Amino acid sequence: MSAAPRRNALDADGGSLGGLLGYRLRLAQVAVFRDFAESVGALGVSPGRAGLLITIGAHPGLSQSRLAEAVQLDGSTLVPLLDGFERSGWVERRPGPDRRTNGVWLTPPGRRFVTQVKARVQAHEARIAQRLTPAERSELLRLLSLVAAG
Repeated sequence: MSAAPRRNALDADGGSLGGLLGYRLRLAQVAVFRDFAESVGALGVSPGRAGLLITIGAHPGLSQSRLAEAVQLDGSTLVPLLDGFERSGWVERRPGPDRRTNGVWLTPPGRRFVTQVKARVQAHEARIAQRLTPAERSELLRLLSLVAAG
């Protein structure tokens, strides 16, 4: 991220959008996604795909339905993503104990790939939080959780 925050022309005069929480969240999201694309995106994964792979790595054998719930995707969105990960050799699906569900695991190449992704995500996180103190970062996470909870 650049040293100075980007200014938006609509904010220069205290315009009507500047005081809207949703607008400020969107500006922050754009800045975060831009930095993510520059660092992690070089590996060919979006924030959502990176998060999905990291979640699979953290919870080996998680059923597809529980995985979809964890990353807030519906099954019709998750299945094509997992299909692509399987084609890339990063994940494998195995039948669950009741044979009606599939568990999802990272393959050895998938674990190596996720290690690379996580290293870049950590550097990305450090950059986007560099203007915040540890206490401010914690407070921002707490406040965002409140907003997300509705």
